[in-house]
Amino acid sequence: MSTYNKTDVHPSTFILIGIPGLEAAHIWISIPFCVVYVLALLGNCSLLFIIKTDSSLHEPMYLFLCMLAVADLIVCTTAVPKLLSLFWFHDGEIRFEACLTQVFLIHSCSTMESGFFLAMAFDRYVAICNPLRHSAILTHAVIGRMGLGIVLRGTALLSPHPFLLRWLPYCRTNIISHTYCEFMALIKIACAETRVRRAYSLVVAFLTGGVDFILIICSYVLILHTVFHLPSKEARLKTLGTCGSHICVILVSYTPAFFSFLTHRFGHHVAPHVHIVVANIYLLVPPMVNPIIYGVRTKKIRDRFLKFFSFSKPVS
Repeated sequence: MSTYNKTDVHPSTFILIGIPGLEAAHIWISIPFCVVYVLALLGNCSLLFIIKTDSSLHEPMYLFLCMLAVADLIVCTTAVPKLLSLFWFHDGEIRFEACLTQVFLIHSCSTMESGFFLAMAFDRYVAICNPLRHSAILTHAVIGRMGLGIVLRGTALLSPHPFLLRWLPYCRTNIISHTYCEFMALIKIACAETRVRRAYSLVVAFLTGGVDFILIICSYVLILHTVFHLPSKEARLKTLGTCGSHICVILVSYTPAFFSFLTHRFGHHVAPHVHIVVANIYLLVPPMVNPIIYGVRTKKIRDRFLKFFSFSKPVS
């Protein structure tokens, strides 16, 4: 049942309906979603394997890239299997506890991804602005502590979300107009005052993604200041080229993330299906694109990939 009496405020299950207005196209939409998910799995698992087995890739940028790949895998695997079950078998039912778990994993790991982007920006800043001390500053111990700090930040700040949602009454409906459980999607179907919870979510989003993005911009301002003082154009282009992959993945990740965040809270005139499609792009496309960008643009990873997966014998 989709409606509830006032006394039934904690439904045992929610019903995900997918993309409102596009239900007839769910099967067709599922095809690119499934392909992108498979490519994300293959790309990130290959990236992790290549970096783990090649000691020459145990550098700060690639270690942070491994952390990002793990977070990407968790985010898309948390959402996509249920999404495909919904699209293929009309299985939109999800237990209340599973829904809250999905909320926590998606939002906390997305926060961690933002932190790893900032860590990678810091690596680029040190490598370009203070290259002689790069290995001394970013030791493996420091990298481990940075990674642990990013994970703890995401866990600590996002842990209250499931509890804030659990304590809400859902007495009007248990239907969620989305393909996965999202904090704001649940807030919208609650029949209680939610301003404090919305404010907390907004503050957390600013303290994580917002602050990270500002610090990334600051790091690149300092990088550009250093680059423009290099003596030759060739040196400037070569130095900027080392930042190309990082800039690409930031644009791919932050653009749909900011659009999804802003439209959920302020874009009341944006069609629901537009928001939901963009929200799914945010979960699916960056995990697929990130290993491709680094695989294509990074010679070490590209050569290692070709060595592992080429079936042609080397010419003697």
